[in-house]
Formats: sequence, structure tokens, C-alpha cells
Amino acid sequence: MTSDQIRQTFLDFFKSKGHLIVPSAPLVVKNDPTLMFTNAGMNQFKDYFLGNSTPPSRRIADTQKCLRVSGKHNDLEEVGHDTYHHTMFEMLGNWSFGDYFKKQAIAWSWELLAERYQLDKTRLYATVFEGDASENLPIDQESWDYWKLNLPEAQILKGNKKDNFWEMGETGPCGPCTEIHIDLRTEAEIAAKPGRELVNEGHPQVVEIWNNVFIEFNRLSNGSLEKLPARHVDTGMGFERLCMAMQGKISNYDTDVFSPMIDAMAKECGVKYGENEQIDVALRVLADHIRAICFAVADGQLPGNAKAGYVIRRILRRAIRYYFRYLGQKSPFIYRFVPLLAAQFAGVFPELEAQKAFVSKVVEEEESSFLRTLENGEKRIAQLMAQAKDAGSDLLDGKQAFELYDTFGFPLDLTALIARESGFKLDEAGFEVEMQAQKTRSRKAAETETGDWSVVAEDLESSFVGYDSLVSQTQIVKFRKQTIGKETVIQVVLEQNPFYGESGGQVGDKGKLALKNESGNDLLVLDVLDTKKENELIILICKFHPEAENLLTTCHSAEAKVDNLLRSQTAGNHSATHLLHSALKETLGSHIAQKGSLVAPNQLRFDFSHFSKITDEEMKKIEGRVNQKIRENISLKELRNIPIAEAQKMGATALFGDKYGDFVRVIIFDPAYSMELCGGTHVSQTGEIGWFKLVSESSVAAGVRRIEALTGSGAQNYIDEQLSAIESVSSLLNNPTDIPKAVSALILERDLLAKKVEKADLERKNELKKELMANSKSEGGISKLVAKVSVGSPEILRQLCFEIREEIAPLFMVLAADIEGKPQLAVMLSEDLISSKNLNASQIARELGKEIKGGGGGQPFFATAGGQDISGLDRVLEKANAIL
Repeated sequence: MTSDQIRQTFLDFFKSKGHLIVPSAPLVVKNDPTLMFTNAGMNQFKDYFLGNSTPPSRRIADTQKCLRVSGKHNDLEEVGHDTYHHTMFEMLGNWSFGDYFKKQAIAWSWELLAERYQLDKTRLYATVFEGDASENLPIDQESWDYWKLNLPEAQILKGNKKDNFWEMGETGPCGPCTEIHIDLRTEAEIAAKPGRELVNEGHPQVVEIWNNVFIEFNRLSNGSLEKLPARHVDTGMGFERLCMAMQGKISNYDTDVFSPMIDAMAKECGVKYGENEQIDVALRVLADHIRAICFAVADGQLPGNAKAGYVIRRILRRAIRYYFRYLGQKSPFIYRFVPLLAAQFAGVFPELEAQKAFVSKVVEEEESSFLRTLENGEKRIAQLMAQAKDAGSDLLDGKQAFELYDTFGFPLDLTALIARESGFKLDEAGFEVEMQAQKTRSRKAAETETGDWSVVAEDLESSFVGYDSLVSQTQIVKFRKQTIGKETVIQVVLEQNPFYGESGGQVGDKGKLALKNESGNDLLVLDVLDTKKENELIILICKFHPEAENLLTTCHSAEAKVDNLLRSQTAGNHSATHLLHSALKETLGSHIAQKGSLVAPNQLRFDFSHFSKITDEEMKKIEGRVNQKIRENISLKELRNIPIAEAQKMGATALFGDKYGDFVRVIIFDPAYSMELCGGTHVSQTGEIGWFKLVSESSVAAGVRRIEALTGSGAQNYIDEQLSAIESVSSLLNNPTDIPKAVSALILERDLLAKKVEKADLERKNELKKELMANSKSEGGISKLVAKVSVGSPEILRQLCFEIREEIAPLFMVLAADIEGKPQLAVMLSEDLISSKNLNASQIARELGKEIKGGGGGQPFFATAGGQDISGLDRVLEKANAIL
């Protein structure tokens, strides 16, 4: 079977068992603070397991894009070096939400593997949970007995808690699991050592292919387990490993999932796969990493310097290092293969095919940037090694190596390689000290302690009513305490909730939550500082109060009141982004696609795909079009809970990287102008926006532009500030009739004066040069020039040194200057002094710099230093005079 046939067989099999086949969720996770990326097939179903929402079917199956490169699921450094680890991988899965359990799950696993796929039954092994006395958990005898119906006991193994008890996290749903492993070794290898002895021992040909998790417990924050009211099944089968087994390969990379990409890249590099281990590792790294990079970008995550963006950048830079070092590629390489990858997955993950031009551009620009970093990094390393050599050392400082890594993104292994090739050692221990110090700082800053939910009303469900009302008489469903660093808050879930939870770029609502007694009087009023969404659960973040936990439990009811002003300002900005989106498409072209947004009360920010700077003329046109639609006072048409197929048929705009349910909400401001899928809050008439003003346009990434704008009173205040500034300038210029002309004349006058000053500085420098040369003293055949000088800039000081060096030799010169209140010094040596006297200008500058509370450096023949203590210049001269 081809990989496409293997995948389809899985989906068809479970469809025949009554499962609803659903699409993969995006690789990039939104509205879940515990995850950056989807790292397991079950992620998109967490709300069903947690009871926060109801699944569309009690039986579901899919193939899910997953990424494991951070946290406890971190396979990055193994990728490429072994045969089965990957960054992005597909997880085939089937789920039961309170429906079937162990009996059917195990029977269907066996039917699919042994009967449909016809894998060799003698090579299959099953593991079951052996129990754990510390948790008072018995052996999973039920699973053992079901496996005995299909497998001999020699192929059923007991596994410990680490291997056979699955947990979502430190808290939450969990339960025993049964893994299915396959032995892909040769008959001779099997005869020498049975596969049962190699299960879960890390052998590359004895691998787990499927895990069936039986979720029946909930882990509390105190570590104890409680039984769940309903039992669920969560299974995951590694698609790439299954293909390896089905296609008779000993490596995932030899299957048709990866081989087309490896062959194409090898051909482009003029190498052959399978002849050189280093080249093979590089090709495997590239074939793997291109998938993670491209699908993450297609799902909305651009490379960046923080969080999820940094993870994608790190993967891409790892790939670049491999082709730079081992494949001889010194220019952008990966982006050339985006069309091949897009075509391969067009039938199962079409989002990449739809955006391949955009993704290619982003990847190419990111590659170009890091290749420049590599080039600059090599130069910086050369400087550091030169300084170490000047100091008589062959050790490259670990702190400096960490600076290269942390500030410039220059990888440690490349630093070590360059140092080694130049005869230097790298202080890896010093690097590790700095790395651990940074991790400790980050960990302390991010320490979070979250308590268990205290359920007040177990029979109540939470629903959002904030589209229709900003005030709600409601009940408390549950609450918990959370501490982040030194700040403690109370998180509350309401039955009838008017607060909008941060999502879709729109910030969360703020307001008040009043806890009331039976008479309707206030017991306590909590400030709602923010509102967040965890998956589909809306959580109010309330300011902590000592009485909050007690009163949340005992209060008769609650009144939730959203801050009306903040909500209306936010709604105006959100509606303005829709009008802006359409205006951008009209003005710039249909290729415009939203790539991110921020909708807050005081501003809006809109990121979109476009490959060039927007001209001033285009900006005026876009702003004018949005304001025209505001003046037309178009009424909002809102369609709630309509089938997504119907919305798409209407032509509603959907965003790549967003996951939509079977039913969606459509926001329309004139069907011929703006129609988008959106869960945010909006004005009822566009005239409520008031005024729209663009304030900036910039680039945020390759192929992505950003517009920032203001609306309503914010736009009015901005214009007032601009007019006030113009009036101030006009007043300073004596109120000319033509302000731009007057400013131009002032700039011209300044330029003429600058040229006169430059001429005067040059004349002064020449005079100073003559004075210094006349006052130089000879000591032991060396011309010594140590003096305090008056110059206008560091550049004049540098020119002075180089010009004197051309006319006097051998020369030892130290010049000190007060330049605009800042102490500066320069050291210049003749080449012969460097060798004959073992002098070094860089070392001298650093030493003299201490007298002015500063530092410096440079080359052996010329160096400079700056500092903070102007009074130290005389000490500099005194110290310099003593050197020879």
C-alpha cells in the first residue's frame, strides 16, 4: 500500500464502525494556555474529556498533524539521527466519549492491524498496565484478558506506570493504556533474541505503533485520583511508523512519506542518499523539518523571537545549519521544495497547497536572515578568538559563546566546530552555567500554581450570553485559585456569562462580578480583571479577595456586569478590522489574507499577507474606503449557528489556522462588501465606529505587513495631537503661510551650517595634528605621544590617530578627549612595536578604560575606549606615560 492508501484504509475502517471522520485541527493551538502546538491527537478533544462541551458524535476518528519539539514531548535532537523520531508527525486516532471501552477498542485494533493491514501476527506485541501499589491501582486484567483472545501470552507484556499509564498533564483526565508494538527485524535477528525482550528498550526496529488509552480517572492537584463519571477511549497510531511496517522498511525515512523529498533534495545538492552518514542525517533532518516549518506557517505561526514563533525559528535554523555544514548550500534552499510538499499533502491537508506562495516567501526570507547571521557569527567568533590569542589563551569563553547563542541565535555546536577547526577549545562548562542561569530566571518568572476546580453547581453548564446582554443575573458554576509569580487571582466560571473571553485577536472583557445573598444584596463585588478562554471554557479572571472562596461557594446568586465603555470601544475596533480587511482586498488584490490581529478598546492591529510596502497613495485609498463604509452606517447582519458548508457557499471569509465547528457565526456588513466567519463582538451599525485613522504600516515578517489604526475618540485624540504639534511647529517658525516650505528652508540652513562646522573641524584637526607631531617625544628610539586633545567627535579622533601614524614611526600614541561631556581615548601603535615590544593596543585600551569607568577594545594596532568618569582622563595620561 502507498501511504495515502494506508491513511484512507484507517479512516474507512473506523467510519464503518460508526465513527464520525473529522478534519485535523491546526498545528498551532489557540485558546489553550497549556499548549503552543498540537502534540497529540486528543488535544482538539480536551473539552469533551473535561466535560466543557458535547462532542458532535460519541465516536470520532481522524488523522491529526502533531508537533513535538518542546516541553516533556521534545524529540528535536533525535530527529534525523534515528529512524523513527520526527518533529511533525501524523497521529491516526479513534475516540469514544462515554461509548465503547476496552473490549471494542482492543478488538478493532486487532482487526485493523491483523486482518485489514495483514501485518504478521507473530511480530505483534501488546503491553498492559501492571498496576501500581503506591496509587492503589491493580493490574489491568481486563485488557490482558481481551488480548488473550487474539495473542499468545508470550506476546502480551506487563508495563509500568511510566509506559502504561497515560496522563494529560500534572492534573486532569488519565488512565491505563495498552500499547501495540511490532518487531521489524530480520528472521535471523529474531531467532537470536525474541522481540519481547526488546519492547520499550529503544530498539529502532522494535517500535510502538499504536497506543489505546482508557481514560477513567481524574488527577487532582493534590496528586490523588478520582473516578470519572464516564469512561472514554483515546487512541493514537503513529502514521509514519505504520507506513514503515506496512511497506517493509526499517526506517520511516525509507517510506514514500519521506523518500520523494529526500530524493529531490539529494538531486539538487548533487549527492546520493545512503552513501555518507553525515549527508544522510542532513537529508533526513531537512525532509522532516520542512514539514513542521511549512505546516506551522500555513496554520498561522510565523517564525519569531518568542514562544511558538521561536520554536518554529529554532527548527528552521537547525535545518539551515545542516545544509550549510553538510550539503554545501550557502544560499536559501528549503523554500524551493515547498511546492513539492504542498502537492504531496494536498488531498489530506489542503491548507499548504492554498498558501504555498506565501509560505515559500516566509521560509526564504527567514533562511536569508539566518544565513547572514551565520556569516556575521563567524566573523564575531574570529574576533573573539583573536582576543583570546592576544591574551595568550586557546580557550573560547563560554559566556561569550552564550552571548552569540542568546543574542544572535548562533548555535553552540557551530561555534564549537569553528573553534575546533582553528585550534581553539570551547568553554562548554561556562556556556552551560549561563544557560542554566537563564532557564532559572525564566522558570521563576513563569512559575504558576493552579488549584483544582471547586464545583459549586455540578448540574449547571456555562453558556455565553454576551452577544445580547452586558449584564446577567447568574449562578457560579465553579472556581479555582491561581498564583502566577507573586500575584494571586480567582478564576470563575458562570452559568449565564456575558463576558467575552480573549480569542480571535479580541481581548477579554473587564467589569464587575457581584456576589449576592437571598435578598439580592451585595456580599462582595469582585473586579473582573480579564476574561480568558481555555479551549471552549470562558473563565473570568477576578482580583483576589480573602473572602472570595467562601462567598463564591455560599452566595445565593451573582450579577455579572461587563464594562460597557470598554466593550463598545472594542466592538468598534473589531468591526473596523472587518471593513479594513475588505478595503485591503479591494485596493491591493485578492491575495490579501489575515495573518493575525489585535482588537482592544484603544487600538486595532491587523497583520496580512502582502509582499511589498503599501504606498502613501494606497494608504489614503484604504483609509478613505473604510471611512466611506462607516459613513454609510451599514447595519450588522449576524447569522448564528449556521452550517459551515452554507457559510462557505455564501462566500464568507474564513481564516487559515483557525478551527471551525460544524456550525459557525457569520458577520456581514453589506454582503457585497464584508462577510466573515467571526466569534467576536461588533457594532450594530458601522456609524457607531465614528472615525477610522491609519497610524502606521510596517513589516512584521517576510510576506506579512502590519497596519495599526485608531477609531472613534482614539482617532479624534490622535488627530488633535497631530494638529497641536503642527501648530507648535508653526509657532516656532513665526507662523509661516507655507509650513513645509519653511521647514525645508530650515533644513537647508542646518545642512549649510553643518558643512561649515565640518570644515572648521577639519582645519582644527590639521592644526592639532601639527601641534601633536611637534610635541612628540623620543624614548629609546620610539616616538611617544601622550596628550589630551579637544575634538568634536570620535571620528575626528580616529582620523587624527591614523594620519599621525602615517607620518611618524615607530609610534606609541595615546590621545584622551572630552567629547560632549563623555570621556574617550584612542591608542595607536606602529606595527613594529606590536612584535618587538609585545604591545597590544586593544589590551592597553581596556586597561586605560578602567580609569574612566569604562571599557574598550579593537585591533592590536588601534583601539578605543569610552567611559563615564570624565575626571579620570588625567589618570589615563599618567598611566599611559608609564607604559613604555
